Amino acid sequence: MSAESASGIPRSQVDLLDFVDWSGIECLNQSSTHSIANALKQGYREDEGLNLESDADEQLLMYIPFTQVIKLHSIIIKGPEEEGPKTVKLFANREHMGFSNVNDFPPSDTAVLSLDTLEGKPVILKYVKFQNVRSLTIFVEDNQSGSDITKVQKIVLYGTTVETTDMKGLKKIDDH
Repeated sequence: MSAESASGIPRSQVDLLDFVDWSGIECLNQSSTHSIANALKQGYREDEGLNLESDADEQLLMYIPFTQVIKLHSIIIKGPEEEGPKTVKLFANREHMGFSNVNDFPPSDTAVLSLDTLEGKPVILKYVKFQNVRSLTIFVEDNQSGSDITKVQKIVLYGTTVETTDMKGLKKIDDH
């Protein structure tokens, strides 16, 4: 028996959706009517009619914080053939990035998406670079056709949680 699911992702890797800190998510240059929730939220991301769209030009900059430390194994970014993302740069634990400084930092990994990946084939990341991830920044640099609007239909992050002690959950033991 193989330890991989039909998608090619090891069974030990889970969809990290439950560990996304929704209150901290940001997406720069998203259309006000086609926001990041369409591509990331359960139920929304399965709806082919909903997508995240860029607004002023083809670039998107997404910041996704997690409620606990995770190890990121792979990512699925689905999009249409023409307006789907092409060059995607991923940054682990890099906060407060903007379009003005995104090129000042080396990405943890870069993926050039093919039609296979836009149809849902996972991109396996440089696992060693994504071991203690508190947040992920995804920079969509361009799209397949060079058009002004980039569309993302679905984003799925696969990995595992890092077993950490929740310090807030520990009760102080009083010395008697």
